[in-house]
Amino acid sequence: MRANAPKKAVILAAGVGSRLRPLTDLRPKPLVEVNGTPILHNALRNLKAVGVEEVTIVVGYRKDAIQYACGSHFGELRINYVESSVFDRTGSAYSLWLARDALLSGDCFLLEGDVFFEEDALHYLMISQASDVAAVAPFNELMEGSAVLLSDGGLITGFRMKQTAANLVADGPRLFKTMNLLRFSATTLRATIVPALDDIIGSGATKAYTEELLANLVDRRGLKLTAARCDDLRWYEIDSIEDLLVAERIFTRAPASDRAGSQDQRRVHHSDPFGVQQTP
Repeated sequence: MRANAPKKAVILAAGVGSRLRPLTDLRPKPLVEVNGTPILHNALRNLKAVGVEEVTIVVGYRKDAIQYACGSHFGELRINYVESSVFDRTGSAYSLWLARDALLSGDCFLLEGDVFFEEDALHYLMISQASDVAAVAPFNELMEGSAVLLSDGGLITGFRMKQTAANLVADGPRLFKTMNLLRFSATTLRATIVPALDDIIGSGATKAYTEELLANLVDRRGLKLTAARCDDLRWYEIDSIEDLLVAERIFTRAPASDRAGSQDQRRVHHSDPFGVQQTP
């Protein structure tokens, strides 16, 4: 594991969550509960558990509810807020641009506020010696959204937007779902991510999504984004009532660490999040 794991994180939590109505009529999507735990609280607990000290949350829709639920501190975590006043007509790249000061402050985790995941997903991001890492999992028939292609060495070679089960063809390339959990180095944030955000927002493309930003950087600007494969971990992106039901079923199962059995077995689990076969 990296000795200097990120001490800071940015969580994008400004969206309306219209597909989760009526649950989001009175509360923002990040506060929707999975088996009694708000999505955002789960993320904060996991970040705190891996050593993060400061989190910047980009808020918009029902921002007061998030600020009340999380406060200025969540346990030992310091919480800062950045407000988007145009959350209902901008994309996630705009929210990320609003948090650019936090991105310029050093190595950073980046999370979307609608992903419920277990702590080990962050450990998998931290294990890699690569500068920039994205958590991915095999794309299955229940999923939809952005997918990526991987090289034999575990690098993300391309993005495919708006994928569904129809894109899972037997003779096609294997697809992996982006989990919207990433780790970026301070160097990449300063030299690549923030300048690209400035370009996108400056051009007027305020409805762009973070995945579109990353796709452009991988395809055209040489961003080397390593995949951390989380095949054995529990997680789910929650955009709809159906997604929420799936997530609640997933999180009634035991975590991978319990299923693995002994500590020696768990070390084997953790040794290979990048798809490279290793012999214990």
